[in-house]
Amino acid sequence: MDELTYYETLDGRENAYTINAQSLKFGAGVLAELGPDAVRLGMKRVAFFIDKNVDGTEPAALAKESLRREGVDFEMFTESRVEPTDRSILLAGEFAQKGAFDGFISLGGGSVIDTAKAANLLASYPDDLMAYIYAPLGGGKAIPGPVMPHIACPTTSGTGSETSVVSIFDLEERRVKAGVASPLLRPTLAVVDPTTTHSMPAGVVAATGFDVLSHAIESYTARPFSSRPRSESPDKRPPYQGANPYADIGSLAAIRIGGRNLVRAVNDPEDQQARHELMFAATLAGQAFGNAGVHIPHAMATSVSGLRHTYRASGYECEHAMVPHGISVVLNTPAVFRFTAPAAPQRHLEAAAALGADVDGADPSEAGLVLAGAMIRMMKETRLPNGLKEVGYSEEDIPALVKGAIAQKRLLLIAPREVTEENLAELFKKALRNW
Repeated sequence: MDELTYYETLDGRENAYTINAQSLKFGAGVLAELGPDAVRLGMKRVAFFIDKNVDGTEPAALAKESLRREGVDFEMFTESRVEPTDRSILLAGEFAQKGAFDGFISLGGGSVIDTAKAANLLASYPDDLMAYIYAPLGGGKAIPGPVMPHIACPTTSGTGSETSVVSIFDLEERRVKAGVASPLLRPTLAVVDPTTTHSMPAGVVAATGFDVLSHAIESYTARPFSSRPRSESPDKRPPYQGANPYADIGSLAAIRIGGRNLVRAVNDPEDQQARHELMFAATLAGQAFGNAGVHIPHAMATSVSGLRHTYRASGYECEHAMVPHGISVVLNTPAVFRFTAPAAPQRHLEAAAALGADVDGADPSEAGLVLAGAMIRMMKETRLPNGLKEVGYSEEDIPALVKGAIAQKRLLLIAPREVTEENLAELFKKALRNW
């Protein structure tokens, strides 16, 4: 197999990448500044999307008091679903359309933030939800213009939704994940207060933390932006452009920080510093994959989390049966990284080293094994399920899993290797058990 060459300038190939700036503040207690932030963005009446499990906590009280102190009127929406569906998105859209709001605030995990993004879109430019969903699952309609200002305040250290350009949810009847993707969906401001993670159950820290690592490694090993045909105009560049030098910085830093802190953050709830570090890694990874993209593990995850809802994960016992997003992604990574490494062995070795693996003397042909081994070690240390079998899947499910994954063209196109249905079937088979 020919190895990819990163960032080589070639005739007819893309020679530029676009970075959409993200306004961000990070620090313990910054939710106390939410009121002034809302005023600065011109918000007077806010649609406040909040996780029902977060409402009533100290961070939520801090946020609401800050808004009241500044005279910002807000109406709360607490019906966001963990792992949203098209039905729950439509419910949120109805709330947003009826409220005469001029701004949005989301306080919760990625599901709450993604729900607020989609509701903002439906309130700003009402249309059938399927019209906006990216092709081939939906109509792929371009968002007509800017949506209302949105301040995203994450309470989990994983999804990076506060800095990303996508809103992801289940299409219930089709039993697959889909969504809307546009730079216009990126929140206006991300307010990241790591103290919100102090009360997170260990299982939630693990699920969201592995999403951080998956985001970062997939972004770093994605096909380079310079391998795409040159865009007809700057507006034609896709939201997920492929690996680029800007994203590389955040990706590698997120892998290093996650490699040092994820196991500690899961296994020692008193280690607040590890949880703060992991929250910062999530923000870095979100900014990186927000323009570089993610590839095969996330494409496979759309089927894993969307096809069957019988598993109850540690830390999510109070929610409906589901495979949490981070788990649905990371269970695929050992098989995928062994598959993709021949296309970019050096990048896979660099990712393994950033995780803390000993790569001294490792041959490029071993890159996939080394990276997969590093991921498996951390998965064992945090007591994750041993493959897709442990979340309810068997070989009989593989054709249906492949059907959902192959539809994720925008993700598979930036994988470092071409991916066929046969490849996906083999990857799902290998992901049934990881060790």
